[in-house]
Amino acid sequence: MATNLSGKSPDNLALPDSLDHVRIAGLPPAAYYISDFITHEEEQAILDKIVSAPKPRWKQLTHRRLQTWPSDLVNDKLMDAPLPTWLIEPIIPRLKSIRLSQDPESSDIFFDSPHKQPNHVLINEYPPGIGIMPHKDGAAYHPVVCTVSLGASLCLDIYKSKDDGTLDSKPAWRILQEPRSLLITTAALYTDFLHGISDIAEDTNLSENTVVNWDLLRSPHEFAYGCNEVS
Repeated sequence: MATNLSGKSPDNLALPDSLDHVRIAGLPPAAYYISDFITHEEEQAILDKIVSAPKPRWKQLTHRRLQTWPSDLVNDKLMDAPLPTWLIEPIIPRLKSIRLSQDPESSDIFFDSPHKQPNHVLINEYPPGIGIMPHKDGAAYHPVVCTVSLGASLCLDIYKSKDDGTLDSKPAWRILQEPRSLLITTAALYTDFLHGISDIAEDTNLSENTVVNWDLLRSPHEFAYGCNEVS
C-alpha cells in the first residue's frame, strides 16, 4: 500500500474540503458520508492484511468474528500501544486532512478528542445473513466513530427509543455504506440512538425514499434492487 503521510488523496479520489459538504442532512447531528474514501488498491491491501493476520487476532463470536487493534478494551481501558502502520496509513492522515467546517481555521473531526486521532480499531466481518443487534458503542469511546467499508455494501439501521424507554422495532433511518466509503457518526447520533445490521442476505427496497444518504452515494442506480451484506 502506498503511504500518504500528507493526508492528500490520490488523483482518482475527490475528497471534500470540509465535512460540511458531505453531511447526511436527513439525520440528527451529526453524520457524514464520503462514497470514495480509499482506492481499490488501498482496499485490497487492507483486506490482504486482515486475512493474513495471526489467528489469535480473530475473536470468534456465535455467528461471526472480529479483530481488535491494538487490543481489547479491559475495564473500559485500552492497552497503551500504537496501531499497526497498515491501519494508520493512508486512513488516519486522510481523515485528519478534512476540515470539520468550511471555516479556514476549522480543525478536523478529532480536534477535541483526548488523543487527537483514532487509537482503537474494530474489524467486523459480516457473512451473508449475519448482522448485529441494535446497540450503542458506550461511554468508553470518544463520541466519534469512523467506519471504512471493505469488500461489499451493507445497510446500517438507526433506531430510536420510545417514550417508555423501549426500542422501536423498525429503524428510523437506513444508511447505505458502499465499498471503500467512509461513514462518520458523532454527537447526538452517537450518544442518543442505537445502530444495528439486519440478519438478511440482501437489502431490498432501496431508494431515495428509504436510504437517508441516497444523494451522497457513488452510484445510487446500482442499488435499485438491493445490496448484499458481505464483508
